[in-house]
Formats: sequence, C-alpha cells, structure tokens
Amino acid sequence: MKPFRVRLNFHGDLNFFLGSRTSSASIERHLAEKASVKDVIESCGVPHPEVDLILVNGRAVGFEYGLEHTADVEVFPVATQPPYFKQNRLQVDKWRCFIADGHLGKLARNLRLLGFDVAYDRQAEDRQLLQVMESENRALLTRDRRLLMHSVVRHGYCPRSQHADAQTIEVIGRFHLFDSIAPFTRCLRCNARLQRVAKGDVIEKLEPLTKIYYEEFRRCTGCGQIYWAGSHFTKLQKCLEAIRAQCS
Repeated sequence: MKPFRVRLNFHGDLNFFLGSRTSSASIERHLAEKASVKDVIESCGVPHPEVDLILVNGRAVGFEYGLEHTADVEVFPVATQPPYFKQNRLQVDKWRCFIADGHLGKLARNLRLLGFDVAYDRQAEDRQLLQVMESENRALLTRDRRLLMHSVVRHGYCPRSQHADAQTIEVIGRFHLFDSIAPFTRCLRCNARLQRVAKGDVIEKLEPLTKIYYEEFRRCTGCGQIYWAGSHFTKLQKCLEAIRAQCS
C-alpha cells in the first residue's frame, strides 16, 4: 500500500491529552497500512471514551472506520454541537453508576456523599477494575489514559483537575448528574444505600453523648455503619452546597 497522510484536528478540551508534544490541536500521522480511526486517534494520546464525534473528510464515522487514504479527521469531545451533526454521536451523555480507580478516593467519597453509586477499592488492580466495570456496567473514572483506552471500556471519563472538588464538578457536568443529586443517601464506606432507623434500634451502639444530643439516624444496608448529623455534618453540608453552587 502506498503511504498516506492523515491530519487530525482535536476540538474542545481534547487538547488536554496532547500534552506538550504539540503547540496546536492538530497532528499529522503518516501511515503505510490501513488502520482504524480509533487506533490513530488513540496513538495521539486521546482515549476513545472521550471522543463523541468523528468526521472523516466531513462525514461522520464510527471508531471501526478504516483509514487507507489521505484524510482530514475532525475529533470532537462530548457536549460539543457541530452544526448538522446532532446524530452519529459515539458516547452516552448520561450515566448513573461508576467505578473509580485507586487514585480517586476523594472523588469517590464526594460522589457517594451526593448519592451516586461509585464502586471503589483502593487496592484494586487494573484487571479487577475492568472486570467490575464490565460485569456491573459502570463508567470508569480514571486519570490513567492508558487504562481508559482499554478495548473493553465503553463509558468513562478522565478528570482534568487533580483536585477532588473540581473533579466532582467535572463528573457531574459530563454525565448530567445535577438533577439526580441525593445527599446523604449512600454509605461513604461501602457505597450501599442508607435507610432511616429508629433511635431505639441502634441506641446500644451509640456513644453516651450521641445518645443524649441526637434523635435522627440512618444505617447502612450493607455494612451496618450508623450515621447522624454530628459535628462533621455541617462541614459536609458546606462542601455539598459549594459543589451544588458551582454545578448550577
């Protein structure tokens, strides 16, 4: 096959993945054999779950499309709306259950605090993350772009920020979660649902001062952890309101 050139133009915030190798969002690749557009895009450092629309010479294509001639490729992230291409999107814009890698513990805690289903195990290896993600149909949250590029990953996101609160806002925006926020309904330890419980049912497990000053309690349906509006509650509420304000 005669060698050919492919020029890729990355739109929106996809240049986040291009790093310092290029001063623009345009990259050229010189190929000597047919290659899928997905492989060529990921060779530039952009994971496929971040790509929502691909135009090859102006025509929308899927990840499996084979490049075998000189072409101009336009690559768009989720939430961009190029004219005339409302269809042919490659990603879902809403998702409700996630799995976070071991480096995103604070993000996982924040999302659980807001009521979202987030599987998290700080010790989990990559193969375990992918297995749970696939078997439980979860979206993968990770800053490891190579992990996000794995072929079994259907839905996922790489937080741009290194700070948990900013990451939380990013995830809420990316997956349109704002209207589904349900604070203090999930266990921060194990992710199971919380349910209201009568004080009398848990009083034997409470510290003396807790028995005196608090009347409302919730218990985890998974691990049995008991929650109440203690001294940490005000801090959590302030954190929650700050996240809500920024998301809205």
